[in-house]
Amino acid sequence: MDGNDRWGEAVRGEWTLEPGFISVNHGAYGATPRAVLAAQDAIRARMEAQPGRFMRAELPEALRRAAATLAGFLGTRGESLVFVANATEAVNAVLRSLPLAAGDQVLVLSHGYGAVRNAVRHIAARAGARMVEAAVPYPRPTDAAILAGLEAALTPRTRLAVLDHITSPSALVLPLAAMAARCHAAGARVLADGAHAPGMLPLDLPALGVDWYVGNCHKWLCAPKGAGFLWAEPEAQAGVQPLAISHGIDDGFTAAFDWTGTRDFSPFLAVPAALAFWEGLGGFAMMARGRDLVATAAAELAAALGTETGTPPDSPASMATVRLPLADPSRAAAFAAALLAACTDAPAHALGGSAWLRVSAHAYNTAGDFRRLGSVLRRVLPDWT
Repeated sequence: MDGNDRWGEAVRGEWTLEPGFISVNHGAYGATPRAVLAAQDAIRARMEAQPGRFMRAELPEALRRAAATLAGFLGTRGESLVFVANATEAVNAVLRSLPLAAGDQVLVLSHGYGAVRNAVRHIAARAGARMVEAAVPYPRPTDAAILAGLEAALTPRTRLAVLDHITSPSALVLPLAAMAARCHAAGARVLADGAHAPGMLPLDLPALGVDWYVGNCHKWLCAPKGAGFLWAEPEAQAGVQPLAISHGIDDGFTAAFDWTGTRDFSPFLAVPAALAFWEGLGGFAMMARGRDLVATAAAELAAALGTETGTPPDSPASMATVRLPLADPSRAAAFAAALLAACTDAPAHALGGSAWLRVSAHAYNTAGDFRRLGSVLRRVLPDWT
């Protein structure tokens, strides 16, 4: 993919990425391209030219237009979607709005995102409820095994299941619709953590059958940091409140979330520009190229390390994992810090008694990036094995 590739080096200049640094972790924080940063700067300039006019006369309609644009991309309607800073904030808003009681259970997955698990544990404990974990087998689990682990953890006391669409530490694309159906059959509502999904997978949110869906736009869609969303159909919107209660709290779902106080709204308003950039680069054809690139890279890295991949070879994700031969898997985070010091941002996580390296590919990545990562691993690993 290094030769006649229309992406890779041909488009790397669209971003401000540091030359020489091996950027193979787009899935963590994204990277905002120059065109989207320019659109955000123009929004900020308009805001600061006359803040009162912008906030009172321009912002309400502009927010709803941006929400409608994003909603259309996600297969839904603007009145069912509100902006938040990130998926974790949206998860907290839903959790804090639910009436949990002593003895209730909130189900999470063993591969769930750490910040979300912390929120569940904290909020459940304050109500006398309990966090329950459903085991996700690893590596390379089948959908049947994932569903079996979920069903084994569901009980009559399960009030809510927090389900990842794509797991963060292990890069698994989970059978979310089937999982949601199992949870609803058991009497549990479903909050889907889709932090990684927008821009990586085609989405039709209503078709997934979940009660709430949260996601990020700063990752695969390349929007500015601080652009996340919460989706809920009208029947699931009742009682859901933003973390900051402000003027719109009595005026419905969108009004309550659209204004939670004075802030920089430019990340939200720049989402349409990010969508236009993403589509202009090829959209899902671009993401398919990233999927193939990262699958090949993960297989080659695993072969070089004498280990294995954790993600299935036919995964639709633009992320993959490789088992690291660390003597002490609990030091995975420290190993990731050593890689960062060696000028690569690939993260490492401890899962199932092993350490796993996660790699991501976006439009600007090339096979050469992952070959260089392999060289760094060969240089750094001897001190850790």
